[in-house]
Amino acid sequence: MTLKLGHRRLSISAATAVLLACIAASGCRTQPTSSAPAPTQPAPRAQNPSPMVERARRHERVQPGQPPGIAFTIDSVLPRPVDVFIPDGAPATGVSDERTLLVHLFGASYVPMRAVASAPGRYVLAVVNLGGGSAAYERPLSDSVAWTTLLRRIRDETSARSGGRVRAGRVIVSAFSAGYGGVRALLSEERRAETIDAVILLDGLHTSYVPERTVLAEGGALDTTKLLPFLRFARRAAAGRAGLLITHSEIFPGTFASTTETTDWLISALGLTRTPVLTWGPGGMQQLSGVRRGRLTILGFAGNAGPDHIDHLHGLREFLAQVERDR
Repeated sequence: MTLKLGHRRLSISAATAVLLACIAASGCRTQPTSSAPAPTQPAPRAQNPSPMVERARRHERVQPGQPPGIAFTIDSVLPRPVDVFIPDGAPATGVSDERTLLVHLFGASYVPMRAVASAPGRYVLAVVNLGGGSAAYERPLSDSVAWTTLLRRIRDETSARSGGRVRAGRVIVSAFSAGYGGVRALLSEERRAETIDAVILLDGLHTSYVPERTVLAEGGALDTTKLLPFLRFARRAAAGRAGLLITHSEIFPGTFASTTETTDWLISALGLTRTPVLTWGPGGMQQLSGVRRGRLTILGFAGNAGPDHIDHLHGLREFLAQVERDR
C-alpha cells in the first residue's frame, strides 16, 4: 500500500504526482497473424484524487518554524530519529508540570510543534517520521519492546533536559495519512492499546480491497481484518473509556480503500449513523458529516484534491483541542 501523497515534506506537487491517470488504449482491432491467442493486458489502476486546483476553501497553512521550547532527538529506538519538543511555559505555582505526551506519526515536525505550543493543554511532543508508506510505520511499531522503550526514553530525556521540571504523563497518538499504519500496529495488541488514552487519525484510515485493487463498485470488498484494531478501540471510545477522533476527506485512491469507505464500515459496525452537517472546520475546511458517541468522534470533510488532504494535518491543533474537550 502506498501513501496518497508519498512525499515527506507533504508538498502539493507530491500530492498531485500520484494523480496521473492511466491512458486508455483505443484504435482499430486487427486479426492476429498467429493462431495463438493475443495476451490480455489489464489496464493499470491509478490513484484517483483530483489534480484540479480549487479555490472554494482557504487551505490555511501553519507557518514553518519552531516555537520557543526545548528540542532534541532520540536515536536507536526506531529506524529514524524521533524529534521531541517541550514547549516553553511554567506551571502554576505549587503545581507539578506533568504534561500529556503527544506522539505524532508522519508530517513536517513544525506543524505538530506549533499545535502543542498554542493548544489549550500542556504537552510534550514526539514526532515520528519513518517514510511515506504505511508499512514504514506498521513494521517497527509492531514491536512492543520498541514502543515501551520509546515511551521510557522520551520520559527520561524530558525529565533530564528540563531539569526535572517537566514530566510526560498520559499518551495521545495522532497520525496523518500513512502514519495510520503505526496506529494499527499499536492497537493490534491490547496491552499497548491500553497505554494510549486517545487516538487522532487525520485522513488516514485505509485498508485493502478483496480481491486486491477491485473497488466496491466492481464487486470488491474491504479487507476488514485490517480494520478490527480500530473497531475495538472505537468501541472503547464510544463507551467513554478512551478517546478517538477520526477525520476524513472525499479522496478516492482507487488502489486501496478510501477513508470514506473505511469510516462508513466502522460506523455501520458500531451501529451508528452519520449526521449530515454543513459547517466550517479548521483553516477553511468544510465539514459535511459527523458522528459522536461517548468519546468517539468521526468528522467527514469536503475535498478530493491534494490540498484537501493536507488540510487535515494543518488542522491538528483544533482536533487536538476537541479530543481534550471530550475527555
